Amino acid sequence: MNRFDPRIYLFTLGHFSVDWAQGAIPALLPYFIATCHLNYQDAGTLIFANILLSSIAQPVFGYYADRVSKPWFVPAGPVISGVSLAVLPFVTDYWLIFLCSMLSGFGSAVYHPEAARMVNGLGGAQKGKALGAFSVGGNTGFAVGPMFAGFCAYVFDIHGLVFYGVFNVVAALFIHRYMSGILADIAKEQREEQAAHAGVARENDWPSFGKLSLAILARSTGFCVCNAFIPLFWIHVLGTSEQAGSFALTCLFALGAVITFFGGVLSDRIGFVRMMRVSFLVMIPVMFLLIHTTDVTVATLLLIPAAFALFAPYSGIVVLGQTYLGKNIAFASGVTLGLQGTLGGLVTPLVGRAADHYGIVAALQILWMVAILGAVASFLLHTPKALEH
Repeated sequence: MNRFDPRIYLFTLGHFSVDWAQGAIPALLPYFIATCHLNYQDAGTLIFANILLSSIAQPVFGYYADRVSKPWFVPAGPVISGVSLAVLPFVTDYWLIFLCSMLSGFGSAVYHPEAARMVNGLGGAQKGKALGAFSVGGNTGFAVGPMFAGFCAYVFDIHGLVFYGVFNVVAALFIHRYMSGILADIAKEQREEQAAHAGVARENDWPSFGKLSLAILARSTGFCVCNAFIPLFWIHVLGTSEQAGSFALTCLFALGAVITFFGGVLSDRIGFVRMMRVSFLVMIPVMFLLIHTTDVTVATLLLIPAAFALFAPYSGIVVLGQTYLGKNIAFASGVTLGLQGTLGGLVTPLVGRAADHYGIVAALQILWMVAILGAVASFLLHTPKALEH
């Protein structure tokens, strides 16, 4: 398939709905710190809760989807993510907040592998662009989610979080309405592709996938730590308001939404591995400068190259993972999408603990350190033959 298939935007909508719910959690951390008297470690643990089930479940759902496709996972994910967030205004117990945060991440895990597998099937010769369009939904969700959650928590009323549940249920119903026709068309495209490549066996390259996982760890750590601590950095280091902290996170993800799409398009042209190498080489100095500035204007300007470093390689990492594990595309999707969004979250409580003891600036030194790890890993990767121009 050489022409871009507009049906991919259905999955973009779903991706938005699960990730705008997840994106709301970091913006709510200052609210929970104030109302529930949490320390930085407790706040970081909420992010951990948000990604715990997601990081474990996404590869499991992907492995299952490779064997028995379950299209209903696609509308189910938004419902779980949105409803669990909508419950938050009505609970004050820390462990109930922990549970809701965890279930929101679980909804994301249900959605991603099956949806990404379908997008891969629709992508044809433009897989980078297809995954880029799919990823725009998620990054736009992470941009809008903090902004709306911040508005609810600090300007309007915390009960406005109920709208997350309403929106996600409506989005799920819309996706479900058109799913059967789209599935039939996807199945037809896949049969034609299999006939065109009859006799060509897909193989799994586990060593390359292992090296890719190191790059995913680096990118995910940068993503999750920025996701959790940029609002707090803006408030406690740069001396801004809570609204300004939420707005900074929104700016990062708004830039990321645009950069993700064009990063996918550019990856189709220059190569996915090359795109990853450039991104990590940019990330090293940018993160170092960002965490050492005390000027709000400079920090805000640095969000532009920081967004490039974090989001330009996103779709390329997914495509590489799906290609390295050609026999298990949904599993590869679950691992790459899950690890990109969640693996770094396992580090977040440790960063929070370091911030409690040594300060936020000292704790955030990890950002440029993991960028070095990602750069090294990217230079150990090769471009699969299936993706060579």
